[in-house]
Amino acid sequence: MKTVASSLLSGFIFGLGLAVSQMIDPARVIGFLDVAGRWDATLLFVMGGALAVTVPGFPVILSRPHPLLAPKFSLPAKTEIDRPLIIGAAIFGVGWGLAGFCPGPALAALASLSPSVVLFVAAMIAGQWLASRVELRSRGASQTVCDDGGQL
Repeated sequence: MKTVASSLLSGFIFGLGLAVSQMIDPARVIGFLDVAGRWDATLLFVMGGALAVTVPGFPVILSRPHPLLAPKFSLPAKTEIDRPLIIGAAIFGVGWGLAGFCPGPALAALASLSPSVVLFVAAMIAGQWLASRVELRSRGASQTVCDDGGQL
């Protein structure tokens, strides 16, 4: 129960920060991405604030034996930059530039019940579902079964 409550509180604080910094407004994000037009540096300050907390805080947190509410840290094991990462980042960037939303701000803006936000979140969920199906299919096709039933 502690984990659910802390997750809910963390999500609420994150969403509140997005709302206060106006990052749930697609015009702010698109203004940041419009470097050739009327550039809006607001997002740069939001990212700078996040880095100012994260850069010194991350090593301090990782020096602990385990997180406060979990038995161990769950850090990504994959460190190489590969084709799926580049393709996914490009799709994310194009979607962000077209819609002015990325997942966090879109979920925070969902409270507005704006039809464009609801449509974006529905499309985001559909895209995540489709990506999971494609990944499962590609994993299944890449596994070869040996004569003895084991995998290569």
